Order: sequence, then structure tokens, then C-alpha cells
Amino acid sequence: MTVTIYHNPGCGTSRNVLQYLRDQGLKPIVIEYLKTPPDRATLKSLLQKMKMKPAALIRRKGDLYASLGLDKPGLTDDQALDAMVANPVLIERPIVVSADGVRLCRPWETVKELVPES
Repeated sequence: MTVTIYHNPGCGTSRNVLQYLRDQGLKPIVIEYLKTPPDRATLKSLLQKMKMKPAALIRRKGDLYASLGLDKPGLTDDQALDAMVANPVLIERPIVVSADGVRLCRPWETVKELVPES
């Protein structure tokens, strides 16, 4: 089974998901999205597969979210996408892609919906 994880090694949740995938005997494709960010089309595709609006994928922790005015009412999908493409640190993580679907794995146990324990 091919599994891809959009990973931030500085994030404990992301590390837990990656370790879980490896513990299941998988060798996931690891995309460190801060070094290799998804382009707008990829991000939009991931959101569609997760059935999420762009604003739901924005990481709200940290000063950047508020300093860009992303906390104000009326944020459009295009504005949210533009912000995440320009500032990948705003993308909530980890995102896992498998043949069974795509999920934002927060909490980390959400990954079990895609890859059950073996």
C-alpha cells in the first residue's frame, strides 16, 4: 500500500502518525511540506478529497494567522488558499494520503481510519 504523509518533523502529532505508519510495516512517502510545499492545485485537490473548506485547514496557532488577518470574518476560500500557498506553516498537519482516502490526522489516531492496526 502506498501512503504519503505531509509531515512536519517539528510537530509531535506528525511524528506520532509517521511512527504509527512505520509500525504498521509501511514505508510512507514523506513530504516535509515546509521544505517542499504543495502548490495551489495540490492543496485544492487534497482539500476536495478531505471534503474540507480551506479555512478549516489553516493552522491558527502562532502570530502569523492573526497578523495576516485570517481571523477576520468573511475569509474566502481563495484567500485561505493563497495564504497557505504563500506561508506553508499555516497548513495544519499531518495530512495522510492512502488508497482509502485522505485525512487530516488530528488527533493522530485519525490515521487508523486509513491504516488499521495490523
